[in-house]
Amino acid sequence: MLGILDRYILREVAKSFLAIILVLLLIVASMLFLRTLEEVNVGALGVGVVFQYLRLQLVRDASSLLPPAFFIAVLVTLNRLSHDSELIAMNAGGVGPPRLYRALLLLALPVALITAWFALILQPWASEGIHQVRLQQKGQAAQIAGLQAARFYVEEGGRLVVYIGEIDRRKSLADVFILDRRGEQSRLVYSEGGEHRIEEATGDHLVSLKRGHRFDGDPGSGAFLVGEFADYLIRVPGTGARRQAISKRSTVPTQELVGSEDMGDRVELEHRIGAPLAIFTLAIMAIPLIDISPRQRTSGRLTLAFLAYFCFFNLQRLAETWLESGVTPPWLGSLWYQLAILLFVYGVLLPDSFWVRRTLHRLQGRRDRGEAAAGG
Repeated sequence: MLGILDRYILREVAKSFLAIILVLLLIVASMLFLRTLEEVNVGALGVGVVFQYLRLQLVRDASSLLPPAFFIAVLVTLNRLSHDSELIAMNAGGVGPPRLYRALLLLALPVALITAWFALILQPWASEGIHQVRLQQKGQAAQIAGLQAARFYVEEGGRLVVYIGEIDRRKSLADVFILDRRGEQSRLVYSEGGEHRIEEATGDHLVSLKRGHRFDGDPGSGAFLVGEFADYLIRVPGTGARRQAISKRSTVPTQELVGSEDMGDRVELEHRIGAPLAIFTLAIMAIPLIDISPRQRTSGRLTLAFLAYFCFFNLQRLAETWLESGVTPPWLGSLWYQLAILLFVYGVLLPDSFWVRRTLHRLQGRRDRGEAAAGG
């Protein structure tokens, strides 16, 4: 049964956690919305899929927001309780660190289950949805990255000039002018409309024109070939390098990653498992980072808290990279960073920990009694 103080601690941490996760979601949503609008501006996304795309991104990133939000909520709540002398009053009444551990772990359990649901189930589903939106936009010729209306594009040292008068909401082209001097004769092409797509293999822009006129010949001479066409395709070189395919490992359902012998699949699986596991690790790590007495200097422990926080998530990416590249052995995995940071924090704070002080106090008491008995 939970006591009054246990319920009080749970309630205070839960309120802080909800407030912090709401603020983080608003910040992340604002950043993602601005990034999405930039993609709409350059034609990488259609206007009609903006909110669907934004919702999928939030669902995909939710599992990475919950662990730091819970860690900050625990630190903020315990720091407030310490500042208001509530922790020292609890400690005087017999509610010490073990009760704090029990209360926080009880709250960490449902938060970890929610995080696991997002990381193991919703994250690959959202990543697959984002991938499908991208493919749909490409299929509708919506990815006109780098092409804008009413602008000249000069390629290959001036031998190819492209001008597009208008680009409508459906990403159809209008009033297209092309001057191609790459062959033996100059070629001037004009079309009232067309479409655009990007070739996956090369990254080149392929402009498909409909119903236009073509003029072949050299400027200054009267030998021109004039014709009309119903369809005309021209290639505008892209970066010249092969475009990297979108990684689909993040879209693979979790049950398909289990048992896979591919090291990349194992890294992805452990990355998803690491999110709910981090809830418990950060909760256990947060308690010793707060001093019980408000009279004690807390600047050193807060500095250690921020250092541990940034090292935790940076070491996560480093551990996953080392495992996939073969720097660390497969038996070690990539989740060792959580235990390493936990041991580091407890090792730094060990001389001033509750158990060490209690043990030293008992030893000192026995020594004093022994000296008193010897003196008597």
